Amino acid sequence: MTSDLTRRDLLKQTLVAGTAVVAGLEAATSTAAPAAIPIIDTHQHLWDMKQFRPPWLGGPAEAKINRPETMSDYLKATAGLNVVKTIYMEIDAAPQQQQEEANWLAAACKKHNSPLVAGVIAGRPAHPEFAAYAKQFKGSPYIKGIRQVLQVPEAARGLCLTPEYVRNIRLCGELGLIFDICIRPEELADAVKLVDLCPHTRFVLDHCGNGSAQNPDQPQWEQDITAIGKRKNVVCKVSGVIKTVQPDWDAVQELDRIVKHVAHSFGPDRIVFGGDWPVCNKTSSIAGWVHTLKQILHDASELDKRKLFHDNAAKFYGV
Repeated sequence: MTSDLTRRDLLKQTLVAGTAVVAGLEAATSTAAPAAIPIIDTHQHLWDMKQFRPPWLGGPAEAKINRPETMSDYLKATAGLNVVKTIYMEIDAAPQQQQEEANWLAAACKKHNSPLVAGVIAGRPAHPEFAAYAKQFKGSPYIKGIRQVLQVPEAARGLCLTPEYVRNIRLCGELGLIFDICIRPEELADAVKLVDLCPHTRFVLDHCGNGSAQNPDQPQWEQDITAIGKRKNVVCKVSGVIKTVQPDWDAVQELDRIVKHVAHSFGPDRIVFGGDWPVCNKTSSIAGWVHTLKQILHDASELDKRKLFHDNAAKFYGV
């Protein structure tokens, strides 16, 4: 991984056609033949502003994605990538819209008119009414899990280790619901503790544990990823990190260390691909992200690539 600005400046001057620069990824992939490996995208966002308008979309950092993003848009963005199924990921809508979002997701899946087959909904495990909310989804073929975004300012540090939170994450396991961990990288040690307290719950660690290309040297993140990777009830989602790469950086170079450390820590059977569309559009396209990831893992066996992009997700989510 690049370790200083001088090296990055040099890269800017020497990049040529065919390198995986985020700014040029769409051009590099637009004429490519369909991928041989089928893809299950385990992290697909959708939002129709008339129905759900995520409160966090209003800031200047989200200007590129502050518009309706529908299934039609997603299908255009993934044309030629061989995406065969998608798992919807909740969009951190206003708490009062959580039930409505869950109802919408189930109804959308039942139509069977798109790659959308299941999803993960929002929930607040520390809330007194969480148990009643979660129990309605036991056995649902469409609602596979629950997530609370814990990397936002309003989420108190240590929240996931409070007694009520832990009790309800254990309940998720009893109900057969997965819990997605989306947490600040400096709090990964808390995630390890939560997993240890809930051995019968299955977890997904989102976005490579929020490793970042902005931090060339991140030994604590690496140490914590190694630790959580030893917990066999956790799968890691290789997603999200493309948005940490600046447009004029070499995405393959910058993300190589992050992706390979995750792959090594979790092994080939406990990693799944996530597009994080349309959030990825802040710096790339989903086609660019797929291209970058395939370049990083070009030495992996075809079987291991298929596990990452398809087979692990099919088994883990039962789709």
